[in-house]
Amino acid sequence: MSLKTQPCGTILTFGELLLRIALDAKRDWLKKKHFPFFIGGAELNVATALALWGLPTRHFTAMPDNYMCRELVLMLQQQNIDTSQIHYDGKRLGIFYLTSGQDMKHDAVIYDRSGSSFAELRPGIVDWDAVLMGVSWFHFSAICPAISQHTADLCEEVLKVASAKGITISIDLNYRSKLWKYGKLPSQVMPPLVKYCDIIMGNLWAADIMLGLSSATGIDESEKKAGYLRRANLLSAKIMQQFPNCRMVANTFRFDNDGLINYYTTLYTTGNFYQSAAYQSNSITNKVGSGDCFMAGLIYGVYTNLPAQQTLAYATAAAFTKLFIPGDATTATVDEINKAIIYGS
Repeated sequence: MSLKTQPCGTILTFGELLLRIALDAKRDWLKKKHFPFFIGGAELNVATALALWGLPTRHFTAMPDNYMCRELVLMLQQQNIDTSQIHYDGKRLGIFYLTSGQDMKHDAVIYDRSGSSFAELRPGIVDWDAVLMGVSWFHFSAICPAISQHTADLCEEVLKVASAKGITISIDLNYRSKLWKYGKLPSQVMPPLVKYCDIIMGNLWAADIMLGLSSATGIDESEKKAGYLRRANLLSAKIMQQFPNCRMVANTFRFDNDGLINYYTTLYTTGNFYQSAAYQSNSITNKVGSGDCFMAGLIYGVYTNLPAQQTLAYATAAAFTKLFIPGDATTATVDEINKAIIYGS
């Protein structure tokens, strides 16, 4: 899996730290007048996993300089996440509400991110040379440019600097329809950002929406696994052709058929197509953060120089185990994930 250089420095994750308010489906939060909350944000979930797995990890975000945020930063530091380049400015943290057990794509998600410190961050403010000092890997997601045009411009600003420094760049093409509200389609915004990326993770449907590649055209519910794998192979080659910097494309598939969860993934690199074993369960605990954990698993595998098939196996097992862990970020160790790996297709 050849990248620009073999990563050996710090992994920087870039994105908004959020508070997630977890409502329960039975409305007990109304009766008891309290509800649990979690520290969230797709990119922070990746950072938390990587730090847990022993890799040098830094997180960049923006937040107010107040007591609550200082407590949050202390928590990140206790998790071995480098917080030295967090930008302090603005008046509030972003928040979102999600009913427990629901998916981030579900109608139950409610965003309250307008006017947050991260949402108000503009190009020309941050010293990216300082932020990227000692960094060999930069990770972000499609959630950031979904917030606003100036946040998309901010992404482009830091990507140009990271690319010029030869830093490996990865992206998760996660789609949040409730965030894309500033008058542009994702397919108008994302390709100029994705062109900088070495590793692209998503799925057939995200590629359609984000990159306009029509990979999911004609898919219906009767499509079988072999058909999805064939489409993923073709899509991956198409992405490589359209974005010459790309060296690796990963796709995830998670289906819920009458309560049976079916999960498997693919990886395309150096002209070779790999597929994971299929994981199944009749019940799960939590849908939030599974994709972030898969992305972290990919980064872990490449960073530690695992072979491609083993990288995919680790990332898939990490993502599947996350479905049974409360909260937004994984608590599963490397040993626990390795024990959960299923081999075979």
